[in-house]
Amino acid sequence: MEINETLSKQITETSYLTTENTKRYRPILRYFYEEYEKINYMLYKEDVWNYLKDKPNFENYTVEMCENDLTALVNWGNLTALQDTNNVATVEEFKHRKFRYQLTEYAVEIERLVIRLENLHIEGASLEPKLIERIKEEIQSIEKTSFKDESDVISLWDNLNNDFKRLNQDYQDYIKTFYNVKLEEVAKSKQFIIYKNDLVRYLREFIKLLQDNSYAIEEKLKTLNEDIQKRFLEKVYLGQKKRVRIDKLDEEIDEQELKDRNKDKWENIKKWFIGTNLRVSEVEKINEKTTEIIRKITRVANQIAEAKGNVSSKKAEYKKICEMFAKVENIEEAHKLSSLVFGMFNTRHMKGNYVRETDSINSSLLEESSNEYEVKPRIREYREKQSKVAIVDKTKEKQEQIEKYFKQLEEERRELEKYIKDGKIDIKSLPEIKSNFRKTLLKWISKAGQMQSHEIVIEDGRKIKLIYPQNKERCTLKCEDGNLEMPAFELEFIESKT
Repeated sequence: MEINETLSKQITETSYLTTENTKRYRPILRYFYEEYEKINYMLYKEDVWNYLKDKPNFENYTVEMCENDLTALVNWGNLTALQDTNNVATVEEFKHRKFRYQLTEYAVEIERLVIRLENLHIEGASLEPKLIERIKEEIQSIEKTSFKDESDVISLWDNLNNDFKRLNQDYQDYIKTFYNVKLEEVAKSKQFIIYKNDLVRYLREFIKLLQDNSYAIEEKLKTLNEDIQKRFLEKVYLGQKKRVRIDKLDEEIDEQELKDRNKDKWENIKKWFIGTNLRVSEVEKINEKTTEIIRKITRVANQIAEAKGNVSSKKAEYKKICEMFAKVENIEEAHKLSSLVFGMFNTRHMKGNYVRETDSINSSLLEESSNEYEVKPRIREYREKQSKVAIVDKTKEKQEQIEKYFKQLEEERRELEKYIKDGKIDIKSLPEIKSNFRKTLLKWISKAGQMQSHEIVIEDGRKIKLIYPQNKERCTLKCEDGNLEMPAFELEFIESKT
C-alpha cells in the first residue's frame, strides 16, 4: 500500500456527522438523499425549509437558518450550488442570487453507508446458498466468455466479484453473529428446540450445497488455462479502462494499478476456494465452523432435554419410593423393599465370556450351570509361571523357503522377459497375461507414479521409468481372470542389472 496525499488528507464531507448542528445537517442531507432516490436531483432552499419546518425540533426553523445550513454543507463538499438564472426578471433578483442545490457523489455514498449502519441490527446476517451456485456458473463460463467482447467480460467480472464479496461478507458476519450470541441465555427460551432444529437443518443444507459446488469450482480453477486467465483479465482491464474514461474524464488512469488490482482480486478468489501450501481454503474453514456450530447447538439442546427429563422423572420416582416406605409396617418389610429399590450393597461385579446352555431369557440364575474363573493376585511380585520350550532347529525349513522364493523370482523374471521389447513394456501391446504378473505390473505402476521422477528399482535390481500416455490414451489389459481398462502406460528399463 502506498501512503500518498489522497490517503493522508482529511475527509471534510463527513464533518456534518459530528458537529454542533448535526441534528439539523443530518435531516437536511437525508431529505436530499431521499429525493435523489426519487430522481429529483435539484432542490431549492424553499423546498428544504418547507419539508423541515413542521418536523419535531424544527418549530423555530427559519429560511435564513436553512440558507446558512445549506451554505455550510456546500463548504464541506456535501452539496453543490448552481445559480438559477432562468427566471430572473430584474437586476435586484440577480443580485439576490437564487440557488439550486444538488448532492455530491461523496455525500451520496456517505448517506448510503450511514443508512446501512442504522439498519445493521435489523438486517442481521445470513448464509445465502444460491450465491455459491451462481459463483460456480460464473467461473465455469470464464473460458467461453474470454473470447467475447469486453462488455460481456466486464459484466461477468462485476457479477463474479459482487457475488464473491457478498458470500465472503455474509459468511463472516454469520459466524461472528453466532459467536456473539450467549447460547446459555438463548437455551432458556421455550423455542430453543425449534430454533435448534431449524438452524441445524439450515446449516446442513448449506454445507451440502457448498461442498457440491465448491469441488466443481476448485476443479475448474485448477484446470483453467493460464492463457485464458490472462486473456480474460486483459479484457477486464480494457473494459474498465473504457468505463473509467467515460466516468472520470479529468483523471489520469494508472494502468498498472488497475491491472494489479484485478490480478489480486482473481488470486484472492482462487485462494478462497483452493487455498495455498501454507493456509487452508476458506471453504474448509466454513465447513469446520458450521460443523462446530451444529455440534455445539446439538450438545446444548441434548443437555437441556436430559436435565429436564431427569429432574421430572427422578422427582416423581423419589416421591413414589417415599410413599412406599411410609406404608411399610416393620423393619423387615423395609429391608425387603430396600433390596428391591437399591439392590445389594457392597457387591462385586464380574464379567466374562462364557457359554450358556440355553438362550432362554426366562432362565433363572439358579438353573444355569456354574462357571469357574481363575483370579490372579493384583500385586507387583506376582509372576505367571512360564513353561520351558526347547529351541527347535528350523534350518531346513528356512532353506526351503529361501529356495522357493528365488524360484518364484526366476519364474517372474522369465515371464517378464517375454514382454520386454526394445527395452520397454508397452501395456497396450501386451497379449493375455497371468493374474500374478498383472499384480506385479500394477504394483510397479503405483510405486513409480508416487515418485517425483517416476523411477523405481524393481526386485531384480533393474531401474524402470513410468511413461504416461499422450493425449490421455487408454487401453484394455487382457488377463486370464478378466480384462482391465487403464491408461496406456509404458515401462522403460533405463539401467541394466547391477
